[in-house]
Amino acid sequence: MFDRNGLRRAAATILPLALVAGCGALPGSGSQEKHRIVVGTTSAPSSLDPAAAWDGSWELYRNIYQTLMAVPNTGTSPEPDAARSCRFSDAASRVYRCVLREGLKFSSGRPLDADAVKHSFDRTTSIKSPSGPAALLDNLDEVRTRGKRTVVFRLKKPDATFPFVLSTPAASLVDPQEYPGATLHPDDTATGSGPYTLRSYRPGKEAVLVKNPDYKGPAELRNDSVTIRYYTSSRRMVDDLKAGRIDLTYRGLTPRQISAFQDAGSAGDDAVQLSEMTGSEVHFLVFNPKDAQAAKPAVRRAVAQLVDRKELVRDVHDRTADPLYSMVPTGVTGHTNAFLDRYGQPSEDKARAMLQQAGITTPVPLTLWYARDRYGDSTQREFAELKAQLERSGLFEITLRSRSWASFQKGYLKGAYPVFGRGWSADFPDADNYIAPFVGDHNAMGTPYRDRELTGRLLPTSRKQSDRGAAGQSLGEAQRRMARDARLLPLWQGKVYIASEKDVAGIEWAVDSSVIMRMWELYKKSSW
Repeated sequence: MFDRNGLRRAAATILPLALVAGCGALPGSGSQEKHRIVVGTTSAPSSLDPAAAWDGSWELYRNIYQTLMAVPNTGTSPEPDAARSCRFSDAASRVYRCVLREGLKFSSGRPLDADAVKHSFDRTTSIKSPSGPAALLDNLDEVRTRGKRTVVFRLKKPDATFPFVLSTPAASLVDPQEYPGATLHPDDTATGSGPYTLRSYRPGKEAVLVKNPDYKGPAELRNDSVTIRYYTSSRRMVDDLKAGRIDLTYRGLTPRQISAFQDAGSAGDDAVQLSEMTGSEVHFLVFNPKDAQAAKPAVRRAVAQLVDRKELVRDVHDRTADPLYSMVPTGVTGHTNAFLDRYGQPSEDKARAMLQQAGITTPVPLTLWYARDRYGDSTQREFAELKAQLERSGLFEITLRSRSWASFQKGYLKGAYPVFGRGWSADFPDADNYIAPFVGDHNAMGTPYRDRELTGRLLPTSRKQSDRGAAGQSLGEAQRRMARDARLLPLWQGKVYIASEKDVAGIEWAVDSSVIMRMWELYKKSSW
């Protein structure tokens, strides 16, 4: 969603693959259907509490909770949302001051004031849920209030990216009466101040959102309600789209389904509209240093030397993804092809030499884990391909294991898996956010990544740069260091595909810079 010359909104690169005719009203649509959208996805929330989840749950948070800042449709820098104004009040980028809009309130009717903002941040950092986003707020030293509407954030170290952090769902604002300071929210309800309120929720099945009449912020709602249906099967989701039971699919289309929609569009069948966007979601392997084999640098580097990314995206993903040679995706300012520069093309001879020089007996046994219901039906094929690539060298003996997302997440946060697959969408549009969340003792992967050069010099140096383009030198060095260590192995960079009924509009504005759906941008053309 970004280019090499600077940050760019994903919407600017949307490519319509099946054109939708006209803007006129369609017959037979009642007013209730005109303003109601039904969305299908394979990415169900793991929790409704913003302090408990740093994953696809943010899709829901973005629509029901408010943040102080937000990245607008037409820009690349955060602008005020629940805040009326925000700015650094010092030259060192360590003190950040926000003034709230007047008259803000939660869906409970209670006021959203400075004390509520302080409570929201304090509870996330104090609860420190293993699956939550507390690590994203790790640089926050303290939050102070001045009166009812002014909040002052003091940072431990200079951080020019802090306004971006405030625009993420990690900074969701919650009602202190509903969300205890020391424990997680106990049930399947949500009290926020965002564009929608959560009318009902069935875990793993459905969330019903309705327009929040008390919302005060920059979002302009194009519909009155959105129903989000959660699927464990991509096939069933597409069947429901074709049958008219849902209006749009987001996350979970398989490469074969995408190719089928593309072929249908080329043949003149426009029953389904397929939209393609440049994506910034990355997929990679994580090596657990607690495992005897994965802890060995030579083993990790040998895997990095063998994996054929081009073959992977061709044979498994039908070219609906691009090979990725850095944890920072192509198109994000600061990206380098660090893994390609270090390892070049796949080579069994080089991999064998690495293992021999380290005195490692082959074949090396490794167990690879993945979530079978998180990233679409092609995940199983992807890991079968990785197993085939590694074993045909004769250097590895691979065992594959999978679990449902809920169990899988608990397992990797406990350090239970030697090697496992993950996907990542940026919290905010900056190269820092493809590096910082994965390093340090406590990170989003649950596996310690100790490197003082990364956490003590390179990242802090880059964060002092208010001009994010100038931070490229430090971030480039960080990527080269990560390629040498190979504790994380980037595999591919996804594209964003959305399949919808031809009457659905607003898709080009609905996907934000973190590839999260802003449901309020969607509407049906029949309501024009």
